[in-house]
Amino acid sequence: MSSINSVNEKQYADSKKLAARARLNSEYMIAEIGWFPWVARQLPLKSGDRILDIGCGPGWFWAATAASLPENLDLTLADLSPGMVQEAIERCKTLPLGSLAGERADAASLPFTDGSFDGVIAMHMFYHLPDPFKAIAEMHRVLKPGGFLAVTTNGAGNMRKIYELTTVFGSPPYDPAGAAFGYDTAERLMQTQFGNVRMTEHPARLRVTEPEDVYLALTSYPPGDGADEAQLAEFRKTIAEAFEAGNGVLETEKETGLFISREES
Repeated sequence: MSSINSVNEKQYADSKKLAARARLNSEYMIAEIGWFPWVARQLPLKSGDRILDIGCGPGWFWAATAASLPENLDLTLADLSPGMVQEAIERCKTLPLGSLAGERADAASLPFTDGSFDGVIAMHMFYHLPDPFKAIAEMHRVLKPGGFLAVTTNGAGNMRKIYELTTVFGSPPYDPAGAAFGYDTAERLMQTQFGNVRMTEHPARLRVTEPEDVYLALTSYPPGDGADEAQLAEFRKTIAEAFEAGNGVLETEKETGLFISREES
């Protein structure tokens, strides 16, 4: 069995595999406001804040919300994958920020001094970590008094009708991210470290009309990305049957939440 670190290294060397999964949300989400703009509205950002985005990925969030963010943010983009950091810096270097820096960093051992940041943002990354407690302690350490930690993750019921299709590969019929670090775990961990946490859920659902996008998303990570030809053929059949049952559409509920805690002043 591969270690979590070796799997992550393969998955997140660049954004290609991540993009296959993100496409389901970017193309087929039904919501009054999209995920990134919704998160940006919830974050207690102020002009001039020094912000750390740990597990920044390819920087999609900042590029998508730059026009609505406060001025003069000093943004540090950090990720364990140097490829992701490089891509994020390239994507964000023309944004109207006060300053921009990139850093390869392990969330469990952040290369920053105590009290360095007004805010730390960790979007959909805790379920990749071998020791979430160490990571949240580090995030707490680098926050200034009164600073905030914002964490996003999925609930266990997220996109259940889509994840039920992965039983062809022997996977359980639910979101692996939500199972590894779901709502209850996020709230408990943040409450333990900070003593306070506020959770809000993004109201949204998916209405997928293209079976190939489901196929590409669910074969972009283990075990689907290592399936043999017979399994993949069976998987395509299963997807086709699901779309047929829905008259050409596959609809499912979303469970995606934002958790915010404050460092005591």
